[in-house]
Amino acid sequence: MSEDVLTIKNLQTAFDTDSGRLTAVDGVSFTVPAGKTVGIVGESGCGKSVTAMSIVQLLPQPAGVITGGEVIFKGKNLIGADDETLYSIRGNEIGVIFQEPMTSLNPVHRIGKQLSESLILHKGLSKKDAWKESIELLDMVGIPSPEIRASEYPHQLSGGMRQRVVIAIALACKPDLIIADEPTTALDVTVQAQILDLLNKLQKENGSSVILITHDLGVIAETCDEVVVMYAGRVVEQAPVINIFKNPQHAYTKGLLASMTKLDTPRKSILQTIPNMVAGIADFVCGCRFCQRMKREGETLKVRPEFKEVATDHWVEACPECTDHA
Repeated sequence: MSEDVLTIKNLQTAFDTDSGRLTAVDGVSFTVPAGKTVGIVGESGCGKSVTAMSIVQLLPQPAGVITGGEVIFKGKNLIGADDETLYSIRGNEIGVIFQEPMTSLNPVHRIGKQLSESLILHKGLSKKDAWKESIELLDMVGIPSPEIRASEYPHQLSGGMRQRVVIAIALACKPDLIIADEPTTALDVTVQAQILDLLNKLQKENGSSVILITHDLGVIAETCDEVVVMYAGRVVEQAPVINIFKNPQHAYTKGLLASMTKLDTPRKSILQTIPNMVAGIADFVCGCRFCQRMKREGETLKVRPEFKEVATDHWVEACPECTDHA
């Protein structure tokens, strides 16, 4: 296997709307090293999930369309790949943990059947053997009485257990890459910690790479090796996780970090916030979109800043108003 299991180059994804074609992911590039976890962080609406779904081409149809770039998985460009190739990769070589397990599980099929489907399709198991392995997968992800749970429906399980089922489905074929789209958003902190520990444990056992999408920098600090910070459809900073926390370079990254609570934060303190809101996709400027949010004027709104390497493996969108590296 090559050093990088996934390489994304200048990915551009758009949606056809009544107002015309609007670009949601605008020239995103990053790599996922083999066996490592890359976190994608940013506020809602910054393009994190659209980027992830573009990798496996599960965009809403017919509106979603990839208009440019490359998604190179294990040496093969997935953009333009035929349906048969994508079917063989999804669920087999790339597993996806969706954001909301209640909507990603089929409510009218038993848990065991939904787990068996991937095993029958990709591993060629019989129904009997697939059911047996489904029970083993449920046990692997820490679900008690897996024989009983396999015969139950999604609505009979708690939120945490449903999330474990979704993880089991994603890992059933021991994929080389796991895309986890905010896998702990709807869970309480205790269950969240259990799910993250489980994901980390299974990743190490299988040697998989992980793309972890979240808006929680605490989760990023605990689980990731590298971080991609996205804002308004673009990558504004990318670096090893320790560099992001110790030496952030972009004003947006600094704003995200400043909004976190710390151990020495006094009780009842008013947390810092980033002023204003992310612009709507139809209103994005060509230049620095964080300058647009901060209501600055001038040349920075017209020309897209260069993406520069400012230290070893530390890249930043070098807007003169948002960084010191113009």
